[in-house]
Amino acid sequence: AVVASVGDATMFHNGRQFAAWLGLTPSQYSSGGKPKLGRITRRGDDYLRTLLVQGARSVLAATLRKHRSAPAALTRLQQWIVTLNARVGYHKTLVAIANKHARQLWAVLAKGEAYNP
Repeated sequence: AVVASVGDATMFHNGRQFAAWLGLTPSQYSSGGKPKLGRITRRGDDYLRTLLVQGARSVLAATLRKHRSAPAALTRLQQWIVTLNARVGYHKTLVAIANKHARQLWAVLAKGEAYNP
């Protein structure tokens, strides 16, 4: 779905621009060198954003299950997910994971390489 919707991922300069195009980044109200972040914009492709958030939902559920059974076996990304969930809550964690996945998708598509965790 991403390849069909985006086409050429190199039209975005970086992963943040791609995530912003999908509507997964907060709006910015910056002035005088002091950045102020607002709410998640939800602009962009609804279908792709929905797919990424649903994928993030399954990643979060699997990570929390693994954290309960074997917390010592978590990867660095899974540890980040667990601490983020404890700090900001369930729904904001979903959007953060979807944002991270969108940036990873951009890197894979823009560089034309296979995924290397």
